[in-house]
Amino acid sequence: MFLYGGANSLKNASAMAPKAQPLAEQLQKIAPNLPIPVTGANLVRLNGAVHVAAGAALATGHFPRLASLVLAGSLVPTTATGHQFWKETDLGARKNQQVHFTKNLSLIGGLLMATLDPEPHKKFIGRRAKDRASETIDHIRN
Repeated sequence: MFLYGGANSLKNASAMAPKAQPLAEQLQKIAPNLPIPVTGANLVRLNGAVHVAAGAALATGHFPRLASLVLAGSLVPTTATGHQFWKETDLGARKNQQVHFTKNLSLIGGLLMATLDPEPHKKFIGRRAKDRASETIDHIRN
């Protein structure tokens, strides 16, 4: 999801920029002298690049806890600006944005759980727990 979504953001930044523009305007007020212009399109591009880089790192097992933390952090503004279901007046659009909002909250939770994995380069923690339980049962039987 992060690789596809990030690449899509990089490719279609101008089309996605209007949703990010209010955040860009707030950031421009806070930090008016940044070396690059803070625009909605630039924020979409930055977010897309973060999703591609951190998503690739997570998918390949490079710095998995850091990649998970970065992705979780980047999903907060993405979710808050991109899926404002409470502003939708059309019922269908509202439900669609609500689904994406809750999906992103779930992803954030899963990513934060991944940051807690004490052995991120080994099998998935759930699989390790299942293997440990099987080993214990085998040990008891023998």
